[in-house]
Amino acid sequence: MRAAYRLLTRWWTAFALAASLAMLGAAHAFERFGGLAPCNLCLKQREVYWGAVAIAVLATGWTLFSGGRRGTPRIAAFLLAAVFATGAITALFHLGGEQGWWALPATCMGGASVDVDALAALAAGTAPAGPLPSCGDVAWSWLGLSMAGWNVLISLALATFSLLAAKRPKDARAPRIEKA
Repeated sequence: MRAAYRLLTRWWTAFALAASLAMLGAAHAFERFGGLAPCNLCLKQREVYWGAVAIAVLATGWTLFSGGRRGTPRIAAFLLAAVFATGAITALFHLGGEQGWWALPATCMGGASVDVDALAALAAGTAPAGPLPSCGDVAWSWLGLSMAGWNVLISLALATFSLLAAKRPKDARAPRIEKA
């Protein structure tokens, strides 16, 4: 268990990159294959993961460039924690709107889903703009949680792991060579 913790915290930016890409891939798969058009807040939640991808690519590249002697740059882990916490807050706001805990802004109120033909006609200027999906409607849920609810939990877990990687103990770093 300790070896897995060391590996996770030492290479956290690579794991965060993989997790962010997996979340983006899942969102796009739900859209493409599940036929679930994203609402405005769903797109905002994706922006958070794109930000995490940018940070994680740079930090992982730096770690590989430096030979991985020191592991995950702490500043990158702190930045990832802030990004994932922002994602959790955004997803919680979306979840609260879905559950009716608070009112959502006017940009979140939509109607029927948008299809590709309608978007193509809109881009060509031959059709009026159709209504966007409403952020207050639950399009999919599993075990009683909507996609926004699952995103809250996943973003909080990623933020927590980012903090653990940033505050990792010294023994998680590459061992120092002792002089005889």
